Amino acid sequence: MKQTFQSSLRQTIQSMGTFQSWLLFGAAMFLVSLPVLIQAPLVRTWPWLSLVATGGWLLGSYGLMRQDKTHIWGDLLFGFALAWFSGSIYWGWFRAEPLWHVPMEAIGLPVAIWALLNSRFKIGSLFFLGSLIGSTVTDVYFFLVDLMPTWRVLIQTDQTEAMALLPQALEHTQTPWGRFWAMVLVVGLCVISIRPLLPPDTWTGQKDQLCWWAFSGSVLGTLLVDSLFLLVATQF
Repeated sequence: MKQTFQSSLRQTIQSMGTFQSWLLFGAAMFLVSLPVLIQAPLVRTWPWLSLVATGGWLLGSYGLMRQDKTHIWGDLLFGFALAWFSGSIYWGWFRAEPLWHVPMEAIGLPVAIWALLNSRFKIGSLFFLGSLIGSTVTDVYFFLVDLMPTWRVLIQTDQTEAMALLPQALEHTQTPWGRFWAMVLVVGLCVISIRPLLPPDTWTGQKDQLCWWAFSGSVLGTLLVDSLFLLVATQF
């Protein structure tokens, strides 16, 4: 009877851990899409407000990390704050130059690397790295299918003109070359994001495993946002 109870309790604890992992995975995917929904329109009109909002995300992160029950969410929010800060700078003042996108988005990279080397903010740091990898792969695809010049034109025109030019720009993605590289990069992102979720042999603890769920969620979230954007754009 005692062994049955202990076994049931162990299974319950493991189930809670699995639920928490998936919850963190979903939260990471949501946070990756949040800049597209909120930050993108905000920086066009009030770039400084977007930049200053980073302080609010950091304060929220600090408050959540002070409590054991919400520590992982504060950790995740820290990584989101890094991504938000980098995005505010690029999309606020440098968005017309696509070649500056990844360097600007990587402004928080030294902080993330320092945190990982010191075993701090693992969840947030890997979330940031995941979103940066996703952005880098997207930019690589734009470069391979020669969409960089189109990027400059679309950014510098008003919304109405940009939507009119978008179908012509997307013709680059419908060529055999564009479809080939889209398939290669999508498969690559899926491999990168799914591999950390496989049962490992050397996890040092549940928290270490959770940080990889945040990483995978941010990579797949970037892929999902890009896919939805292309899907919507092709309807025009």
